[in-house]
Amino acid sequence: MLSILALTARRELLLALRRPAEILMPPLFFLVAATLYPLAIGPDKELLRAIAPGVLWVSALLAALLGLQRLFAADFADGTLEQALLAPHPLLLTVWAKAGAHWLLAGLPLVAVAPLLAIQYDMAPQALGVLLASLLLGTPVLSLLGALGAALALNARGGSVLLALMLAPLYIPLLILGSSAVHAEAQGLGSSAHLLLLAGLLCGTAALAPWATVAALRVALE
Repeated sequence: MLSILALTARRELLLALRRPAEILMPPLFFLVAATLYPLAIGPDKELLRAIAPGVLWVSALLAALLGLQRLFAADFADGTLEQALLAPHPLLLTVWAKAGAHWLLAGLPLVAVAPLLAIQYDMAPQALGVLLASLLLGTPVLSLLGALGAALALNARGGSVLLALMLAPLYIPLLILGSSAVHAEAQGLGSSAHLLLLAGLLCGTAALAPWATVAALRVALE
């Protein structure tokens, strides 16, 4: 099972490397979107520190949405999903591999870019550490829920709009917990409770979302 999972993830990464523009799009969008706020608001350091957690988390959330509609679309169009459904190994492995590849290509780069953006907002080192921890816990949830949304919107008209509408309510708890963790740390209240809730949300999503994605894919293939 692990070898099949690794091979499927490797295939997804190799296919993505053939489209470098799609790989660069999420971190570049994150960088540009989060950079525009300081330019528009001005050099008020106190204000920038106050809005930094929310701005960075909203920008990361929007960047993670990019390309989600195409997560299963190509495999659905060329029949690869049908072959995966008929294969002896579970379709769950394909879902795990695709979600993991999406996180490596779209989620992990956001974590890597975040320290550069934090400098623009004059974030304290402790707050930056909590921001990185919250992104490391939260971006996999974005990918797992994004895979579920992509499966539900598969082969639907206006799939990108439908995908955003479906995922927005699911992303709200993650957005609140992620930004609140950084705010709490910056105010000296401690962020451990928020990070533990984020970790619990990640565990729950990792346990339930792939099964729901498999069910949605089966419905789309029937």
